[in-house]
Amino acid sequence: MKIIARDIPPRSAWALEQSGLHPLLARLYAARGVRSSDELDAALARLLPPAGLQGVQAAARLLADAIAQQQRICIVADYDCDGATACAVAVRGLRLLGAQQVSYQVPDRVVDGYGLTPPIAERVHAQGADLLVTVDNGIASVAGVQAAKALGLAVLITDHHLPGTELPPANAIVNPNQPGCTFESKSLAGVGVMFYTLLQLRAELRARGVFDAASQPRLEPLLPLVALGTVADVVRLDANNRRLVAQGLKRVRAGAMPAGMRALFEAAARPWEQASTFDFGFALGPRINAAGRLADMTLGIECLLTDDATRAQALARQLDAINRERRDIEGGMREQAFALAENLFPAADQPPPAVSVFDPDFHEGVVGIVASRIKDKLHRPTFVFAASGAPGKAHELKGSGRSIAGFHLRDALDLVAKRHPGVLLKFGGHAMAAGCTIAQEHFEVFEQALAAVASEWLDTATLTRQLETDGPLAPEYLHADLVDLLAGEVWGQGFAPPTFSDQVQVLSQRLVGEAKNHLQLKLQYQGQPVDAIWFGHNEPLPEHALLAFRLDVNEWRGQRRVQFLVEGWQA
Repeated sequence: MKIIARDIPPRSAWALEQSGLHPLLARLYAARGVRSSDELDAALARLLPPAGLQGVQAAARLLADAIAQQQRICIVADYDCDGATACAVAVRGLRLLGAQQVSYQVPDRVVDGYGLTPPIAERVHAQGADLLVTVDNGIASVAGVQAAKALGLAVLITDHHLPGTELPPANAIVNPNQPGCTFESKSLAGVGVMFYTLLQLRAELRARGVFDAASQPRLEPLLPLVALGTVADVVRLDANNRRLVAQGLKRVRAGAMPAGMRALFEAAARPWEQASTFDFGFALGPRINAAGRLADMTLGIECLLTDDATRAQALARQLDAINRERRDIEGGMREQAFALAENLFPAADQPPPAVSVFDPDFHEGVVGIVASRIKDKLHRPTFVFAASGAPGKAHELKGSGRSIAGFHLRDALDLVAKRHPGVLLKFGGHAMAAGCTIAQEHFEVFEQALAAVASEWLDTATLTRQLETDGPLAPEYLHADLVDLLAGEVWGQGFAPPTFSDQVQVLSQRLVGEAKNHLQLKLQYQGQPVDAIWFGHNEPLPEHALLAFRLDVNEWRGQRRVQFLVEGWQA
Protein backbone atom coordinates (compact mmCIF):
# COMPACT_ATOMS: atom_id res chain seq x y z
CA MET A 1 0.00 0.00 0.00
CA LYS A 2 1.13 3.50 -0.80
CA ILE A 3 -0.21 6.35 1.33
CA ILE A 4 -0.40 9.70 -0.43
CA ALA A 5 -1.69 13.05 0.77
CA ARG A 6 -4.18 15.03 -1.28
CA ASP A 7 -3.14 18.37 -2.68
CA ILE A 8 -4.73 21.29 -0.86
CA PRO A 9 -5.07 24.36 -3.13
CA PRO A 10 -4.06 27.18 -0.74
CA ARG A 11 -6.20 29.85 -2.40
CA SER A 12 -9.34 27.71 -2.19
CA ALA A 13 -8.65 26.80 1.44
CA TRP A 14 -8.06 30.46 2.30
CA ALA A 15 -11.25 31.59 0.49
CA LEU A 16 -13.34 28.96 2.28
CA GLU A 17 -11.88 29.88 5.65
CA GLN A 18 -12.51 33.59 4.99
CA SER A 19 -16.15 32.77 4.29
CA GLY A 20 -16.48 31.59 7.89
CA LEU A 21 -15.80 27.88 7.50
CA HIS A 22 -13.90 26.04 10.22
CA PRO A 23 -10.19 25.98 9.22
CA LEU A 24 -10.05 22.16 9.12
CA LEU A 25 -13.25 21.92 7.07
CA ALA A 26 -11.88 24.60 4.72
CA ARG A 27 -8.77 22.48 4.17
CA LEU A 28 -10.77 19.26 3.66
CA TYR A 29 -13.23 20.81 1.22
CA ALA A 30 -10.48 22.53 -0.78
CA ALA A 31 -8.72 19.17 -1.14
CA ARG A 32 -11.94 17.77 -2.62
CA GLY A 33 -12.17 20.43 -5.31
CA VAL A 34 -14.51 22.91 -3.61
CA ARG A 35 -13.47 26.44 -4.55
CA SER A 36 -16.07 28.63 -2.88
CA SER A 37 -18.69 28.47 -0.15
CA ASP A 38 -21.35 28.76 -2.88
CA GLU A 39 -20.68 25.14 -3.77
CA LEU A 40 -21.49 24.18 -0.17
CA ASP A 41 -24.87 25.87 -0.18
CA ALA A 42 -27.29 22.97 0.36
CA ALA A 43 -30.49 25.00 -0.11
CA LEU A 44 -33.24 23.33 -2.13
CA ALA A 45 -33.22 26.31 -4.46
CA ARG A 46 -29.68 25.36 -5.49
CA LEU A 47 -30.75 21.95 -6.86
CA LEU A 48 -30.38 21.55 -10.61
CA PRO A 49 -33.79 22.19 -12.26
CA PRO A 50 -35.65 19.02 -13.32
CA ALA A 51 -36.41 20.42 -16.77
CA GLY A 52 -32.77 19.75 -17.67
CA LEU A 53 -33.38 16.00 -17.65
CA GLN A 54 -34.06 14.66 -21.10
CA GLY A 55 -37.47 13.00 -21.32
CA VAL A 56 -38.74 14.36 -18.02
CA GLN A 57 -41.39 16.60 -19.62
CA ALA A 58 -42.77 13.66 -21.61
CA ALA A 59 -42.74 11.58 -18.42
CA ALA A 60 -44.61 14.31 -16.52
CA ARG A 61 -47.28 14.54 -19.24
CA LEU A 62 -47.67 10.75 -19.26
CA LEU A 63 -48.12 10.65 -15.48
CA ALA A 64 -50.40 13.71 -15.41
CA ASP A 65 -52.66 12.13 -18.04
CA ALA A 66 -52.75 8.88 -16.05
CA ILE A 67 -53.75 10.76 -12.90
CA ALA A 68 -56.41 12.77 -14.74
CA GLN A 69 -57.88 9.57 -16.20
CA GLN A 70 -57.59 7.72 -12.88
CA GLN A 71 -55.52 5.01 -14.51
CA ARG A 72 -53.88 2.21 -12.55
CA ILE A 73 -50.14 2.84 -12.18
CA CYS A 74 -47.77 0.02 -11.26
CA ILE A 75 -44.18 0.66 -10.17
CA VAL A 76 -41.62 -2.03 -11.07
CA ALA A 77 -38.79 -1.70 -8.59
CA ASP A 78 -35.33 -3.20 -8.09
CA TYR A 79 -34.32 -5.36 -5.14
CA ASP A 80 -31.60 -3.17 -3.62
CA CYS A 81 -31.83 -0.16 -1.31
CA ASP A 82 -31.84 2.34 -4.18
CA GLY A 83 -34.66 0.42 -5.84
CA ALA A 84 -36.62 0.12 -2.59
CA THR A 85 -36.32 3.82 -1.72
CA ALA A 86 -37.12 4.79 -5.33
CA CYS A 87 -40.24 2.62 -5.18
CA ALA A 88 -41.30 4.19 -1.87
CA VAL A 89 -40.68 7.69 -3.27
CA ALA A 90 -42.69 6.85 -6.40
CA VAL A 91 -45.66 5.40 -4.51
CA ARG A 92 -45.73 8.11 -1.85
CA GLY A 93 -45.11 10.92 -4.33
CA LEU A 94 -47.70 9.84 -6.89
CA ARG A 95 -50.32 9.49 -4.17
CA LEU A 96 -49.43 12.96 -2.86
CA LEU A 97 -49.93 14.34 -6.37
CA GLY A 98 -53.37 12.81 -6.81
CA ALA A 99 -52.89 9.28 -8.17
CA GLN A 100 -55.69 7.10 -6.75
CA GLN A 101 -54.47 3.64 -7.79
CA VAL A 102 -50.74 3.03 -7.35
CA SER A 103 -49.28 -0.42 -6.73
CA TYR A 104 -45.83 -1.96 -7.14
CA GLN A 105 -44.08 -5.13 -8.20
CA VAL A 106 -40.57 -6.07 -7.15
CA PRO A 107 -38.67 -8.80 -9.03
CA ASP A 108 -37.45 -11.86 -7.21
CA ARG A 109 -33.64 -11.90 -7.37
CA VAL A 110 -33.55 -15.67 -7.95
CA VAL A 111 -36.58 -16.29 -10.15
CA ASP A 112 -36.82 -13.07 -12.16
CA GLY A 113 -33.29 -11.74 -12.18
CA TYR A 114 -32.64 -8.04 -12.75
CA GLY A 115 -34.83 -5.55 -14.56
CA LEU A 116 -38.19 -5.54 -16.32
CA THR A 117 -38.63 -8.94 -18.00
CA PRO A 118 -41.56 -10.21 -20.12
CA PRO A 119 -42.92 -12.33 -17.23
CA ILE A 120 -42.96 -9.27 -14.96
CA ALA A 121 -44.75 -7.27 -17.67
CA GLU A 122 -47.34 -10.06 -17.83
CA ARG A 123 -47.84 -9.92 -14.03
CA VAL A 124 -48.29 -6.14 -14.16
CA HIS A 125 -50.85 -6.50 -16.96
CA ALA A 126 -52.68 -9.29 -15.11
CA GLN A 127 -53.26 -7.06 -12.10
CA GLY A 128 -55.04 -4.55 -14.34
CA ALA A 129 -52.44 -1.77 -14.63
CA ASP A 130 -52.60 0.82 -17.41
CA LEU A 131 -49.17 2.46 -16.90
CA LEU A 132 -45.98 0.65 -15.93
CA VAL A 133 -43.23 2.79 -14.34
CA THR A 134 -39.78 1.37 -13.70
CA VAL A 135 -37.53 2.76 -10.97
CA ASP A 136 -33.78 2.07 -10.80
CA ASN A 137 -34.05 -0.30 -13.77
CA GLY A 138 -35.41 -0.61 -17.27
CA ILE A 139 -32.85 1.13 -19.47
CA ALA A 140 -31.61 -2.26 -20.72
CA SER A 141 -35.01 -4.02 -20.63
CA VAL A 142 -35.74 -4.01 -24.36
CA ALA A 143 -37.63 -7.33 -24.38
CA GLY A 144 -39.55 -6.47 -21.20
CA VAL A 145 -40.74 -3.13 -22.57
CA GLN A 146 -41.67 -4.72 -25.90
CA ALA A 147 -43.75 -7.31 -24.03
CA ALA A 148 -45.45 -4.62 -21.94
CA LYS A 149 -46.29 -2.52 -25.00
CA ALA A 150 -47.64 -5.58 -26.82
CA LEU A 151 -49.99 -6.12 -23.86
CA GLY A 152 -51.29 -2.55 -24.22
CA LEU A 153 -49.39 -1.02 -21.31
CA ALA A 154 -47.90 2.45 -21.47
CA VAL A 155 -44.31 2.37 -20.14
CA LEU A 156 -42.22 5.01 -18.38
CA ILE A 157 -38.57 4.16 -17.68
CA THR A 158 -36.81 5.98 -14.82
CA ASP A 159 -33.28 4.71 -14.36
CA HIS A 160 -29.68 5.82 -13.93
CA HIS A 161 -27.74 2.83 -15.22
CA LEU A 162 -25.73 2.99 -18.42
CA PRO A 163 -27.75 2.11 -21.53
CA GLY A 164 -26.83 -0.59 -24.02
CA THR A 165 -26.66 -0.18 -27.76
CA GLU A 166 -30.47 -0.27 -28.07
CA LEU A 167 -32.91 1.77 -25.99
CA PRO A 168 -36.22 0.16 -25.00
CA PRO A 169 -39.29 1.42 -26.93
CA ALA A 170 -40.87 3.09 -23.87
CA ASN A 171 -43.34 5.97 -24.05
CA ALA A 172 -40.83 8.07 -22.10
CA ILE A 173 -37.35 7.55 -20.64
CA VAL A 174 -35.81 9.61 -17.84
CA ASN A 175 -32.16 8.75 -17.32
CA PRO A 176 -29.30 11.27 -17.05
CA ASN A 177 -27.02 8.74 -18.76
CA GLN A 178 -29.12 8.19 -21.88
CA PRO A 179 -27.68 9.48 -25.16
CA GLY A 180 -28.26 13.18 -25.70
CA CYS A 181 -29.11 14.06 -22.08
CA THR A 182 -27.21 17.17 -21.00
CA PHE A 183 -28.23 17.05 -17.32
CA GLU A 184 -25.16 18.10 -15.37
CA SER A 185 -25.39 15.46 -12.62
CA LYS A 186 -24.80 12.10 -14.29
CA SER A 187 -24.50 10.52 -10.84
CA LEU A 188 -28.14 10.73 -9.76
CA ALA A 189 -29.20 7.50 -8.09
CA GLY A 190 -32.39 5.76 -9.20
CA VAL A 191 -34.23 7.34 -6.28
CA GLY A 192 -32.96 10.77 -7.33
CA VAL A 193 -34.23 10.27 -10.88
CA MET A 194 -37.70 9.37 -9.54
CA PHE A 195 -37.71 12.38 -7.20
CA TYR A 196 -36.83 14.67 -10.10
CA THR A 197 -39.60 13.11 -12.20
CA LEU A 198 -42.08 13.93 -9.41
CA LEU A 199 -40.82 17.53 -9.28
CA GLN A 200 -41.52 17.89 -13.00
CA LEU A 201 -44.90 16.17 -12.64
CA ARG A 202 -45.87 18.68 -9.97
CA ALA A 203 -44.86 21.52 -12.31
CA GLU A 204 -46.97 19.93 -15.09
CA LEU A 205 -49.99 19.69 -12.76
CA ARG A 206 -49.52 23.34 -11.78
CA ALA A 207 -49.50 24.30 -15.45
CA ARG A 208 -52.75 22.37 -15.90
CA GLY A 209 -54.34 24.29 -13.03
CA VAL A 210 -54.72 21.26 -10.75
CA PHE A 211 -53.18 23.37 -7.98
CA ASP A 212 -51.07 26.50 -7.62
CA ALA A 213 -47.79 27.23 -5.87
CA ALA A 214 -49.59 27.85 -2.57
CA SER A 215 -51.77 24.73 -2.59
CA GLN A 216 -49.44 22.24 -4.25
CA PRO A 217 -48.37 19.16 -2.23
CA ARG A 218 -44.95 19.35 -0.61
CA LEU A 219 -42.45 16.79 -1.85
CA GLU A 220 -39.74 17.67 0.72
CA PRO A 221 -40.91 14.88 3.09
CA LEU A 222 -39.57 12.43 0.50
CA LEU A 223 -36.00 13.72 0.85
CA PRO A 224 -34.96 11.38 3.73
CA LEU A 225 -35.72 8.46 1.41
CA VAL A 226 -33.84 10.15 -1.44
CA ALA A 227 -30.82 10.67 0.81
CA LEU A 228 -30.85 7.08 2.05
CA GLY A 229 -31.02 5.55 -1.43
CA THR A 230 -28.39 7.92 -2.82
CA VAL A 231 -25.83 7.07 -0.14
CA ALA A 232 -26.63 3.34 -0.05
CA ASP A 233 -26.16 3.02 -3.83
CA VAL A 234 -22.64 4.45 -3.53
CA VAL A 235 -23.12 6.89 -6.41
CA ARG A 236 -20.70 9.80 -6.66
CA LEU A 237 -21.66 12.60 -4.31
CA ASP A 238 -21.33 15.51 -6.71
CA ALA A 239 -22.63 18.91 -5.59
CA ASN A 240 -26.23 18.12 -6.56
CA ASN A 241 -26.26 14.75 -4.80
CA ARG A 242 -24.66 16.32 -1.71
CA ARG A 243 -27.52 18.82 -1.59
CA LEU A 244 -30.10 16.04 -1.82
CA VAL A 245 -28.36 14.12 0.96
CA ALA A 246 -27.87 17.20 3.15
CA GLN A 247 -31.57 18.05 2.86
CA GLY A 248 -32.53 14.50 3.77
CA LEU A 249 -30.17 14.41 6.75
CA LYS A 250 -31.51 17.74 8.00
CA ARG A 251 -35.03 16.33 8.12
CA VAL A 252 -33.98 13.03 9.71
CA ARG A 253 -32.12 14.85 12.49
CA ALA A 254 -35.28 16.85 13.16
CA GLY A 255 -37.28 13.61 13.42
CA ALA A 256 -39.15 14.27 10.15
CA MET A 257 -38.88 10.91 8.38
CA PRO A 258 -41.07 7.92 7.49
CA ALA A 259 -41.92 5.63 10.39
CA GLY A 260 -39.90 2.83 8.81
CA MET A 261 -36.70 4.86 8.71
CA ARG A 262 -37.10 5.78 12.38
CA ALA A 263 -37.69 2.10 13.20
CA LEU A 264 -34.57 1.09 11.27
CA PHE A 265 -32.48 3.58 13.26
CA GLU A 266 -33.84 1.98 16.43
CA ALA A 267 -33.18 -1.57 15.17
CA ALA A 268 -29.60 -0.58 14.34
CA ALA A 269 -29.20 1.16 17.74
CA ARG A 270 -28.17 4.37 15.99
CA PRO A 271 -29.40 7.79 17.23
CA TRP A 272 -31.31 9.52 14.45
CA GLU A 273 -30.71 12.88 16.13
CA GLN A 274 -27.05 12.57 15.04
CA ALA A 275 -27.77 10.82 11.74
CA SER A 276 -24.87 10.75 9.28
CA THR A 277 -24.10 9.38 5.86
CA PHE A 278 -22.34 6.54 7.71
CA ASP A 279 -25.72 5.50 9.15
CA PHE A 280 -27.30 5.44 5.69
CA GLY A 281 -24.46 3.45 4.15
CA PHE A 282 -23.63 1.01 6.95
CA ALA A 283 -26.69 0.75 9.23
CA LEU A 284 -29.96 1.35 7.36
CA GLY A 285 -28.87 0.49 3.82
CA PRO A 286 -27.59 -3.05 4.61
CA ARG A 287 -30.75 -3.91 6.55
CA ILE A 288 -32.93 -2.99 3.58
CA ASN A 289 -30.57 -4.68 1.11
CA ALA A 290 -30.66 -7.89 3.17
CA ALA A 291 -34.34 -8.36 2.28
CA GLY A 292 -33.53 -8.39 -1.44
CA ARG A 293 -30.53 -10.66 -0.93
CA LEU A 294 -32.07 -13.39 1.19
CA ALA A 295 -35.84 -12.90 1.24
CA ASP A 296 -38.24 -10.57 -0.56
CA MET A 297 -37.64 -6.84 -1.01
CA THR A 298 -41.35 -6.34 -0.43
CA LEU A 299 -40.40 -6.34 3.27
CA GLY A 300 -38.03 -3.42 2.77
CA ILE A 301 -40.46 -1.45 0.62
CA GLU A 302 -43.35 -2.01 3.02
CA CYS A 303 -41.14 -0.81 5.88
CA LEU A 304 -40.50 2.43 3.99
CA LEU A 305 -44.16 2.85 2.95
CA THR A 306 -45.98 2.28 6.20
CA ASP A 307 -47.05 5.16 8.41
CA ASP A 308 -47.97 2.81 11.25
CA ALA A 309 -45.18 3.01 13.85
CA THR A 310 -46.00 -0.41 15.35
CA ARG A 311 -45.92 -2.14 11.96
CA ALA A 312 -42.75 -0.27 11.04
CA GLN A 313 -41.03 -1.55 14.18
CA ALA A 314 -42.09 -5.13 13.46
CA LEU A 315 -40.80 -4.90 9.87
CA ALA A 316 -37.55 -3.25 10.97
CA ARG A 317 -36.95 -6.04 13.49
CA GLN A 318 -37.57 -8.60 10.73
CA LEU A 319 -35.11 -6.81 8.43
CA ASP A 320 -32.56 -6.69 11.24
CA ALA A 321 -32.86 -10.46 11.75
CA ILE A 322 -32.44 -11.10 8.01
CA ASN A 323 -29.36 -8.87 8.02
CA ARG A 324 -27.82 -10.91 10.85
CA GLU A 325 -28.44 -14.05 8.79
CA ARG A 326 -26.84 -12.33 5.79
CA ARG A 327 -23.74 -11.54 7.86
CA ASP A 328 -23.44 -15.19 8.93
CA ILE A 329 -23.73 -16.43 5.35
CA GLU A 330 -21.31 -13.79 4.13
CA GLY A 331 -18.71 -14.74 6.76
CA GLY A 332 -18.51 -18.35 5.59
CA MET A 333 -18.58 -17.39 1.91
CA ARG A 334 -15.91 -14.76 2.41
CA GLU A 335 -13.43 -17.21 3.89
CA GLN A 336 -14.03 -19.73 1.10
CA ALA A 337 -13.82 -17.02 -1.58
CA PHE A 338 -10.56 -15.69 -0.13
CA ALA A 339 -9.11 -19.19 -0.25
CA LEU A 340 -10.21 -19.67 -3.86
CA ALA A 341 -8.82 -16.27 -4.87
CA GLU A 342 -5.47 -16.88 -3.14
CA ASN A 343 -5.15 -20.25 -4.88
CA LEU A 344 -5.00 -18.35 -8.17
CA PHE A 345 -1.42 -17.21 -7.48
CA PRO A 346 1.58 -18.41 -5.46
CA ALA A 347 2.07 -16.69 -2.11
CA ALA A 348 5.14 -14.77 -3.30
CA ASP A 349 3.47 -13.51 -6.49
CA GLN A 350 1.07 -10.70 -7.21
CA PRO A 351 -2.61 -11.54 -7.81
CA PRO A 352 -3.78 -11.73 -11.44
CA PRO A 353 -5.01 -8.41 -12.90
CA ALA A 354 -8.64 -9.51 -12.36
CA VAL A 355 -10.10 -12.17 -10.09
CA SER A 356 -13.09 -14.44 -10.74
CA VAL A 357 -14.20 -17.14 -8.28
CA PHE A 358 -17.08 -19.62 -8.14
CA ASP A 359 -18.22 -22.26 -5.68
CA PRO A 360 -21.39 -24.39 -5.98
CA ASP A 361 -22.26 -23.60 -2.35
CA PHE A 362 -22.18 -19.83 -2.74
CA HIS A 363 -25.45 -17.91 -2.14
CA GLU A 364 -26.32 -15.71 -5.11
CA GLY A 365 -27.78 -13.04 -2.86
CA VAL A 366 -24.43 -12.32 -1.21
CA VAL A 367 -21.98 -12.55 -4.13
CA GLY A 368 -21.76 -8.76 -4.52
CA ILE A 369 -20.74 -8.19 -0.92
CA VAL A 370 -18.11 -10.95 -1.09
CA ALA A 371 -16.77 -9.54 -4.37
CA SER A 372 -16.37 -6.20 -2.63
CA ARG A 373 -14.42 -7.81 0.23
CA ILE A 374 -12.01 -9.59 -2.15
CA LYS A 375 -11.59 -6.41 -4.19
CA ASP A 376 -10.70 -4.52 -1.02
CA LYS A 377 -8.21 -7.17 0.11
CA LEU A 378 -6.44 -7.84 -3.22
CA HIS A 379 -7.04 -4.49 -4.95
CA ARG A 380 -8.19 -6.20 -8.12
CA PRO A 381 -11.42 -6.08 -10.15
CA THR A 382 -13.35 -9.07 -8.80
CA PHE A 383 -16.31 -11.20 -9.85
CA VAL A 384 -17.92 -13.76 -7.55
CA PHE A 385 -20.33 -16.29 -9.06
CA ALA A 386 -23.03 -18.53 -7.58
CA ALA A 387 -25.23 -21.13 -9.22
CA SER A 388 -28.61 -19.74 -10.25
CA GLY A 389 -31.52 -20.88 -8.11
CA ALA A 390 -34.08 -20.01 -10.77
CA PRO A 391 -36.23 -22.90 -12.06
CA GLY A 392 -34.66 -24.47 -15.12
CA LYS A 393 -31.51 -22.33 -14.81
CA ALA A 394 -29.31 -24.67 -12.75
CA HIS A 395 -26.68 -24.63 -15.52
CA GLU A 396 -26.29 -20.85 -15.24
CA LEU A 397 -24.06 -18.81 -12.94
CA LYS A 398 -24.99 -15.37 -11.66
CA GLY A 399 -22.04 -13.11 -10.99
CA SER A 400 -21.59 -9.79 -9.25
CA GLY A 401 -18.49 -7.69 -9.73
CA ARG A 402 -16.74 -4.83 -7.98
CA SER A 403 -13.94 -2.76 -9.45
CA ILE A 404 -11.02 -0.49 -8.62
CA ALA A 405 -10.33 3.03 -9.86
CA GLY A 406 -9.29 3.03 -13.50
CA PHE A 407 -11.22 -0.07 -14.57
CA HIS A 408 -14.75 0.50 -15.93
CA LEU A 409 -16.43 -2.79 -15.14
CA ARG A 410 -19.44 -2.53 -17.43
CA ASP A 411 -17.27 -1.46 -20.37
CA ALA A 412 -14.97 -4.41 -19.62
CA LEU A 413 -17.95 -6.78 -19.75
CA ASP A 414 -19.02 -5.22 -23.03
CA LEU A 415 -15.57 -5.95 -24.48
CA VAL A 416 -15.65 -9.53 -23.16
CA ALA A 417 -19.06 -9.99 -24.82
CA LYS A 418 -17.73 -8.70 -28.16
CA ARG A 419 -14.60 -10.88 -28.03
CA HIS A 420 -16.44 -14.00 -26.89
CA PRO A 421 -19.97 -13.96 -28.34
CA GLY A 422 -22.40 -16.12 -26.41
CA VAL A 423 -20.39 -16.30 -23.19
CA LEU A 424 -22.28 -13.50 -21.48
CA LEU A 425 -25.99 -14.32 -21.46
CA LYS A 426 -26.72 -10.89 -20.01
CA PHE A 427 -24.85 -8.12 -18.22
CA GLY A 428 -25.16 -4.54 -17.01
CA GLY A 429 -24.11 -2.07 -14.35
CA HIS A 430 -21.76 0.82 -13.64
CA ALA A 431 -18.05 1.58 -13.71
CA MET A 432 -17.48 0.26 -10.20
CA ALA A 433 -20.18 -2.42 -9.88
CA ALA A 434 -21.75 -4.73 -12.44
CA GLY A 435 -23.51 -8.06 -12.80
CA CYS A 436 -23.68 -10.78 -15.41
CA THR A 437 -25.02 -14.25 -16.14
CA ILE A 438 -22.98 -16.99 -17.83
CA ALA A 439 -23.30 -20.71 -18.45
CA GLN A 440 -21.30 -22.71 -15.92
CA GLU A 441 -19.29 -24.32 -18.73
CA HIS A 442 -18.05 -20.87 -19.74
CA PHE A 443 -16.66 -19.86 -16.34
CA GLU A 444 -13.00 -20.41 -17.28
CA VAL A 445 -13.47 -18.56 -20.57
CA PHE A 446 -14.95 -15.61 -18.69
CA GLU A 447 -12.21 -15.71 -16.04
CA GLN A 448 -9.45 -15.59 -18.66
CA ALA A 449 -11.23 -13.02 -20.83
CA LEU A 450 -11.77 -10.59 -17.95
CA ALA A 451 -8.16 -10.99 -16.81
CA ALA A 452 -7.01 -10.31 -20.38
CA VAL A 453 -8.96 -7.04 -20.54
CA ALA A 454 -7.61 -6.04 -17.13
CA SER A 455 -4.01 -6.75 -18.18
CA GLU A 456 -4.51 -4.44 -21.17
CA TRP A 457 -6.23 -1.61 -19.28
CA LEU A 458 -4.38 -1.62 -15.96
CA ASP A 459 -0.74 -0.77 -15.35
CA THR A 460 1.49 -1.30 -12.32
CA ALA A 461 0.58 2.05 -10.81
CA THR A 462 -3.16 1.35 -11.06
CA LEU A 463 -2.73 -2.13 -9.60
CA THR A 464 -0.86 -0.71 -6.61
CA ARG A 465 -3.26 0.14 -3.82
CA GLN A 466 -3.10 3.85 -3.06
CA LEU A 467 -4.75 5.36 -0.04
CA GLU A 468 -5.45 9.07 -0.37
CA THR A 469 -5.42 10.97 2.88
CA ASP A 470 -5.70 14.52 4.13
CA GLY A 471 -2.20 14.46 5.62
CA PRO A 472 -1.33 15.14 9.26
CA LEU A 473 -3.93 16.28 11.78
CA ALA A 474 -2.86 19.05 14.13
CA PRO A 475 -3.02 17.83 17.77
CA GLU A 476 -5.33 20.69 18.79
CA TYR A 477 -8.05 19.01 16.70
CA LEU A 478 -8.01 15.83 18.79
CA HIS A 479 -11.23 16.51 20.63
CA ALA A 480 -14.71 14.97 20.46
CA ASP A 481 -16.48 18.15 19.33
CA LEU A 482 -14.31 18.27 16.21
CA VAL A 483 -15.16 14.65 15.42
CA ASP A 484 -18.86 15.51 15.79
CA LEU A 485 -18.42 18.46 13.43
CA LEU A 486 -16.86 16.25 10.75
CA ALA A 487 -19.49 13.54 11.20
CA GLY A 488 -22.25 16.07 10.57
CA GLU A 489 -21.01 16.86 7.05
CA VAL A 490 -21.95 14.97 3.87
CA TRP A 491 -19.24 12.50 2.85
CA GLY A 492 -19.35 9.52 0.53
CA GLN A 493 -18.35 8.12 -2.85
CA GLY A 494 -16.31 10.69 -4.80
CA PHE A 495 -16.29 12.98 -1.77
CA ALA A 496 -14.32 10.83 0.62
CA PRO A 497 -14.72 11.09 4.39
CA PRO A 498 -11.70 12.66 6.12
CA THR A 499 -8.76 10.29 6.49
CA PHE A 500 -5.51 11.57 7.99
CA SER A 501 -1.97 10.20 7.98
CA ASP A 502 1.18 10.79 9.95
CA GLN A 503 4.10 9.04 11.60
CA VAL A 504 3.20 7.35 14.89
CA GLN A 505 4.96 5.34 17.55
CA VAL A 506 3.22 2.12 18.52
CA LEU A 507 3.42 1.83 22.32
CA SER A 508 1.42 -1.39 22.67
CA GLN A 509 -0.85 -3.62 20.59
CA ARG A 510 -3.03 -6.65 21.18
CA LEU A 511 -5.72 -8.68 19.41
CA VAL A 512 -9.29 -8.28 20.61
CA GLY A 513 -12.75 -9.57 19.66
CA GLU A 514 -14.24 -13.05 19.84
CA ALA A 515 -12.24 -14.22 16.83
CA LYS A 516 -9.17 -12.18 17.81
CA ASN A 517 -9.36 -10.43 14.46
CA HIS A 518 -9.16 -6.76 15.53
CA LEU A 519 -5.92 -5.00 16.43
CA GLN A 520 -6.15 -2.64 19.41
CA LEU A 521 -3.34 -0.10 19.68
CA LYS A 522 -1.96 2.53 21.99
CA LEU A 523 -0.07 5.18 20.04
CA GLN A 524 2.09 8.21 20.55
CA TYR A 525 0.84 10.82 18.06
CA GLN A 526 2.59 14.19 17.89
CA GLY A 527 3.51 13.87 21.56
CA GLN A 528 0.03 12.81 22.68
CA PRO A 529 -1.23 9.34 23.69
CA VAL A 530 -4.07 8.11 21.47
CA ASP A 531 -6.03 4.85 21.40
CA ALA A 532 -6.63 3.20 18.04
CA ILE A 533 -8.26 0.11 16.61
CA TRP A 534 -7.87 -1.63 13.26
CA PHE A 535 -10.96 -3.70 12.57
CA GLY A 536 -10.48 -6.95 10.67
CA HIS A 537 -6.67 -6.80 10.92
CA ASN A 538 -4.63 -9.23 12.98
CA GLU A 539 -1.04 -8.65 11.89
CA PRO A 540 1.20 -6.61 14.26
CA LEU A 541 2.61 -3.22 13.32
CA PRO A 542 6.24 -2.17 13.70
CA GLU A 543 7.16 0.30 16.44
CA HIS A 544 7.24 3.20 13.97
CA ALA A 545 4.91 3.50 10.98
CA LEU A 546 3.17 5.94 8.69
CA LEU A 547 -0.44 5.39 9.70
CA ALA A 548 -3.65 6.32 7.84
CA PHE A 549 -6.64 6.78 10.11
CA ARG A 550 -10.13 8.19 10.51
CA LEU A 551 -11.44 9.82 13.66
CA ASP A 552 -13.98 8.32 16.02
CA VAL A 553 -15.27 8.98 19.52
CA ASN A 554 -15.09 6.23 22.12
CA GLU A 555 -17.66 6.72 24.90
CA TRP A 556 -17.00 4.98 28.21
CA ARG A 557 -18.62 5.79 31.54
CA GLY A 558 -19.68 9.23 30.40
CA GLN A 559 -16.24 10.13 29.01
CA ARG A 560 -15.89 10.90 25.30
CA ARG A 561 -12.37 10.41 23.96
CA VAL A 562 -11.03 10.55 20.42
CA GLN A 563 -9.73 7.31 18.99
CA PHE A 564 -8.22 6.46 15.60
CA LEU A 565 -9.83 3.96 13.24
CA VAL A 566 -6.86 2.63 11.29
CA GLU A 567 -7.24 2.37 7.50
CA GLY A 568 -3.73 1.28 6.53
CA TRP A 569 -0.03 1.73 7.12
CA GLN A 570 3.24 2.14 5.29
CA ALA A 571 6.70 1.38 6.61
